[in-house]
Amino acid sequence: MSARVSLQARVEQYLAERRRVGFELSTMGHGLASFAKHVQAAEHRGPLTVDLMAAWARQGRGGHGDRATSARRLKMLRPFTAWLRQFEPATEVPDEAVFGAVPGRMTPHVYREPEIIELLSATRKLGPAGGLRPAVMETLFGLIACTGLRISEALGLLDTDVDLKDGVMTIRQSKFGKSRLVPLHPSAVEVLARYRTQRARHVRSTPALPFFVASRGRLLGQPIGDRQVHRIFEDLRRQLGWVDRGSHGTPRIHDLRHAFAVRRLVLWHEQGLDIGQRMLALSTYLGHVKVSSTYWYLTGVPELMGLVGQRFERFANPWEDGDE
Repeated sequence: MSARVSLQARVEQYLAERRRVGFELSTMGHGLASFAKHVQAAEHRGPLTVDLMAAWARQGRGGHGDRATSARRLKMLRPFTAWLRQFEPATEVPDEAVFGAVPGRMTPHVYREPEIIELLSATRKLGPAGGLRPAVMETLFGLIACTGLRISEALGLLDTDVDLKDGVMTIRQSKFGKSRLVPLHPSAVEVLARYRTQRARHVRSTPALPFFVASRGRLLGQPIGDRQVHRIFEDLRRQLGWVDRGSHGTPRIHDLRHAFAVRRLVLWHEQGLDIGQRMLALSTYLGHVKVSSTYWYLTGVPELMGLVGQRFERFANPWEDGDE
């Protein structure tokens, strides 16, 4: 490094430049600060080398990290070292030869429209006859498929959170504790109103009533449990005999959320719209804390990779945990 400008100063300069254009870089900020301390402790002089970076990368998780952890830490340094070359041309930029490629996020099963129709049709055949359970499950899975809600958000809805007059839902129990408003398409409003009418035949409405309720026995009208919903879904999935097209082993409820995001992006592409200008809106709608989690669909989902190529790859943040 130059004797005139410390590595820590360059790290701060790099982060400031990136943050001015909208990147949060919280994880990278901590990582680069740690790397700067490592370089100082090693009393390194001169341009940064790959050997120096690899030694720092191996210290992940207190020195007990695996190859994948080391690969992620090393990859974190690539954009910074590439930027640093404008000041220190001899700076080395690490590649995948040291630890191998960084394992990516697992690919979701992107439901096709016929599969979603099959799922909703199967819920209508759930027992007992004349009970509320078919309506609860059909509406729950349908709502996730058409809005991209997380299962926890859908099950956390109170009846008062679903405003069918204005066509909007208030999400209060998001993954990261933030509330947001989710607009509803008129067709969704119609389905939700029909469900609310069916539910009223079985359960008396109160201000604290969950929107989706348990439908049997002494639990009738109580919040429906996440475990029960997944058990019902797994039974339906086995009946339908779907073949998994993702990397999780089997199609999941959460993949309905991914399918919603993918369908929206494909539709924008087919309409010739500028996807880049709409990513922030989609990120907000989905409740993503980082817009990089939304950009990931463009680089990590086969259905979209061919549409956009590498145009948006720089926006996806591979070293930060996703906020699906």
